[in-house]
Amino acid sequence: MAQPAPSPKKENNLVKRKTVIQKFLDLIERGGNKFPDVLTLFTIFTIMILIGSFIASKLGISAINPATKENLEVVNLLNGDGIRRIMTEMVNNFVSFPPLGLVLVVMLGVGLAESTGLVATFMRRIVFAAPQKLILPTIVLIAIIGNAAADAAVIVLPPIAAMIYYTLGKNPIVGLVAAYAAVAGGFSANLIITSLDVLLAGFTESSAQIIDPSYKANPAMNFYFVFASTFVLLPVTVWITNKVVEPRLGSLKISQVIPEQKTTLSREEKKGLRYATVTVIIFSILMAITILPENGILRNQETGAIIDSPFMSSLVAIMFLFFLLPALAYGIGAGTIKSDKDVANHLTKAMSGMGYYIVLTFIAAQMITYFAWSNLGAILSIKGAEWLQNIGLVGLPLLIGFILLSALINLLVASSSAKWAILGPIFVPMLMLVGYSPEFTQLAYRIGDSITNMVTPMLAYFAIILTFAKKYDPKMGVGTLISALLPYSLAFMIFWILLFIAWYLLGLPIGPDAYIRLN
Repeated sequence: MAQPAPSPKKENNLVKRKTVIQKFLDLIERGGNKFPDVLTLFTIFTIMILIGSFIASKLGISAINPATKENLEVVNLLNGDGIRRIMTEMVNNFVSFPPLGLVLVVMLGVGLAESTGLVATFMRRIVFAAPQKLILPTIVLIAIIGNAAADAAVIVLPPIAAMIYYTLGKNPIVGLVAAYAAVAGGFSANLIITSLDVLLAGFTESSAQIIDPSYKANPAMNFYFVFASTFVLLPVTVWITNKVVEPRLGSLKISQVIPEQKTTLSREEKKGLRYATVTVIIFSILMAITILPENGILRNQETGAIIDSPFMSSLVAIMFLFFLLPALAYGIGAGTIKSDKDVANHLTKAMSGMGYYIVLTFIAAQMITYFAWSNLGAILSIKGAEWLQNIGLVGLPLLIGFILLSALINLLVASSSAKWAILGPIFVPMLMLVGYSPEFTQLAYRIGDSITNMVTPMLAYFAIILTFAKKYDPKMGVGTLISALLPYSLAFMIFWILLFIAWYLLGLPIGPDAYIRLN
């Protein structure tokens, strides 16, 4: 029996709706493209802080610190003393900036794992070995966990997922967008501590020190919530893929033959994985020996506790070794490392992509330091906290508003560290003054930063995913791709905020020795 044709009115509504969405997406793309580079933005903000310190000091702006009862006045950084301080402490501002060393050390290990081929081989091994019914959940889980490998997962896994769907006779773009949504949108969910935890903790520490100079950030500060988020986003992503995205995209007639990606591992790759697996096991046993016994060398030597211990202070070094040692073992087994020169070349390759980050960190270090020197950060935070209390915007409405603000800004400035370098010095001190911990403010930011990751064209990898999609559908456009990803973004926003609300109401710790409110 023939299906009735859709009514003209319904057809017109669909066309109209598509046109409105397309115009909205075009507006975001045009607006985002007009923004200067992040480095330029930071330079502009630095200049604004310097000029602002001059103007505000002349106006006599001040505030009373509610914690110390001290009267804070704006310090002019453009007078003789300020300029001398800027010139003499510029290098120290950079080299002592917390995110710099933390991220570079971790990326040495992660970069080596990527360069030797360990990351790509491991992902192929896990995904292609899964039973057909578990393929999608496996793709999503590996995509979320794959964030531990920084940028590697977003480059490696989506095309693999597309090829899997292609070989199963399904629309490969469904696999592509599901994997991309999980790896980009689930950027703040994981089962282990990642380089993002380390990177953000550095900015959080420097931001909190505007109010509390003794504050020290723990990279695991959000781990409990991040761990739980994995098990929320996993079923949400699978459900959206099966019930919304796949029916909407339907089948796709492939007009060209796509070169198949290897579904089996070579003998060398299998050997490399065996070597890496043995290395991980040995390393894990050695770490357990230093942590589990009451007199373990990485426990607190006075109290025997794991919290506030050398172990917690060693997380960066542990992450570095956790990636570095298996990467070396894999390279030796797979033949991608044959000499010490190969190791040097791989490490150099791993760090070569960090040039932009180093430049960004240099400018961000100066900007945040000037913000603290001038007292503008502390005064704005105090005034902002007073304003929030006066209008009654506190508690959950305030925190959810901050999540949504972060998500909105993420549409135009995709860099997680860049946004946090800007927002952290304002919101961390501000929320500290109304009783919320830096750890919880960072958590709220991470949710907002993640939920719009997959739909912003400003994320560098969006163009890469669009290129992958065009291999299967040459007519694929920005609007079509974003419309396929938008259901994930909306679902992530709803369920992540619900988890956030539940956590808040229950008052659960969000990480080791990390709580919602200041103690």
